[in-house]
Amino acid sequence: MIDLKFLRENPDVVRESQRTRGEDPALVDRLLDADQRRREAIAAADTARAEQKAFSKSMGKAMKDASDEERASLRAEGKTRSAAVKELEDAQSAAESDVQDLQMRLSNVVSGAPAGGEDDFVVLEHIGEPREFDFEPKDHLELGESLGLIDMERGAKVSGARFYFLTGDGALLQLGMLQLAAQKARDHGFQLMIPPVLVRPEIMAGTGFLGAHADEIYRLEADDMYLVGTSEVALAGYHKDEIIDLSDGPVRYAGWSSCFRREAGSYGKDTRGILRVHQFDKVEMFVYCRPEDAEQQHQELLAMEKDMLAAVQVPYRVIDVAGGDLGSSASRKFDTEAWVPTQSAYRELTSTSNCTTFQARRLKTRYRDEDGKAQTAATLNGTLATTRWLVAILENNQQADGSVVVPEALRPFVGKDVLTPR
Repeated sequence: MIDLKFLRENPDVVRESQRTRGEDPALVDRLLDADQRRREAIAAADTARAEQKAFSKSMGKAMKDASDEERASLRAEGKTRSAAVKELEDAQSAAESDVQDLQMRLSNVVSGAPAGGEDDFVVLEHIGEPREFDFEPKDHLELGESLGLIDMERGAKVSGARFYFLTGDGALLQLGMLQLAAQKARDHGFQLMIPPVLVRPEIMAGTGFLGAHADEIYRLEADDMYLVGTSEVALAGYHKDEIIDLSDGPVRYAGWSSCFRREAGSYGKDTRGILRVHQFDKVEMFVYCRPEDAEQQHQELLAMEKDMLAAVQVPYRVIDVAGGDLGSSASRKFDTEAWVPTQSAYRELTSTSNCTTFQARRLKTRYRDEDGKAQTAATLNGTLATTRWLVAILENNQQADGSVVVPEALRPFVGKDVLTPR
């Protein structure tokens, strides 16, 4: 949710942000008009209440010496004034509702991201060189099946398309990757959390996920609850309606959870294997901080993601995501994309987003500044490991005989140096 004071003082900045996102800048003017009507309605209602209070006070004195006819007239005027106040209060409530609705529809203000859509990202750096194979590499699913790591056929039998079983060493490989991520998060001062995967509508809405991409989310209608697509949602709601203590610096959590996405509109895309599935596991970092610290925290989250990718030994690149591909909550987002040999392409493994005060304003999460005044906190998030990483790990570490070398950092968890075909 955008800060109305910022909007009033910087309308051109917000209009340009809307254009960068490919969204309607006219929404800015609609919100400004609604805000002006709200402020006028508040002033009118406040004036009417003050006048009614003054009249009631004077009426009490006048009634003592008034005739019956005068008393009746005074009472009638009192009722008229009371009805007028009620009418103005209703107008104020309607105006405030209009502002709230428009605020919830306006995306966060873009900061530094390039303009354009999904294909208009800017590559910031490449780390590692794509491997040159002297044999025909297998894709992750063929490797996973031959090594006894992935069972898509039985996943589909049990749950439908885009579900799977991770079996044997495949399960250990994922658990090891997530455990390594959890350890790295702890070592960097994050508190590990295992959050709920079902959340209330106000929590999902507060994080900005019930906008344009609401069709990606699983909803349990009988319970009016949502399955999360990332533990960011639950961690953002953790301090809803609270004033948190940031006097010792940012508050940082790492949530380990299963995640669920409907993948609406993606039929026919990445249907093979586990690149785009309905359920996966993830360790997600989440930070609450002062707004002035958000950019530095964003860089620190990106550095942690790069450290994890180095540990699993895959070549990757870092991109600055364009405004039209940010999602409504993010002001700026960096993705890391690993090289997938059989696709001859880079594919997203992690994202880290600076959401500034957008989510915390919706969820009423605040902190006290040096003067003791409550201020809206900033929030950030970033993925530290997820199931999709197995795609890049398997394909980049395969050998000519069909085996896969386990990245050294994961060997203590898997118990093997090399995974060999069954």
